[in-house]
Amino acid sequence: MKKISLLFLLITALSQVSCISKKKYYYLQGDYNMANAAANYEPIIQKDDQISIQVLTYQRELSEPFNMNAVGNMGGGNIINNPNAGYLVDSEGTIDFPTLGKLSVAGYTIEQLRLMLTDKLKAYLVDPIINIRILNFKVTVLGAVGNPGVRNFNTNRVTIFDALAISGDVTPFGLRQEVIIIRDYQGVKSFNTIDLTKADLVNSPFYYLDQNDVIYIRERKAKIDATALPNLPIIISTVSFLTTMILLLTR
Repeated sequence: MKKISLLFLLITALSQVSCISKKKYYYLQGDYNMANAAANYEPIIQKDDQISIQVLTYQRELSEPFNMNAVGNMGGGNIINNPNAGYLVDSEGTIDFPTLGKLSVAGYTIEQLRLMLTDKLKAYLVDPIINIRILNFKVTVLGAVGNPGVRNFNTNRVTIFDALAISGDVTPFGLRQEVIIIRDYQGVKSFNTIDLTKADLVNSPFYYLDQNDVIYIRERKAKIDATALPNLPIIISTVSFLTTMILLLTR
């Protein structure tokens, strides 16, 4: 009877450890406040960004001189659908825009730049509509993921989970609680740590990625722990069954 009691306590303890350890692998655990989430996030334009600026009006012939095609000529080039088109933000954070000349754009969000250009172009156009997009938005994913590498996106709103999903997700060996994001803003690099297992991550300034972010997933020191944990309930059940059978047969 004592053996059975000890066995029952052992199985219970192992089950508790299994439940606790599995929390290391679940994303977005706990509560979060969506009111504080960065729903209106926009990336900030930086040096070396390639941005498309498309100016539209009801009188197309008037807006055409303010558009640029892939080879830099003035005219109605299809900027949005051409990945080689756009303005390269130079080392001083400026672009050379038709008629308006040199414009300082680094440090602006897309919306801020749109408002600035709209205001300046009102002297030449009636009710201009301006579409802006970063063409070379990319992030680098390294470490314990299924498929590390550089990831390019056609959208400027990219979450950490977008980047991980396209990289094959974090492997069982990856340390989800201490993901490092290296962010370069105007030449100044910062090293930041996030926890993928916490639901409050959605409120973090690193939930949405900036262009050129580097994501590094470190590996756990004990790979055996990561390999065994997903199968631990099966192991416990099997050991429990076999031990019970042995006890019954040897009574």
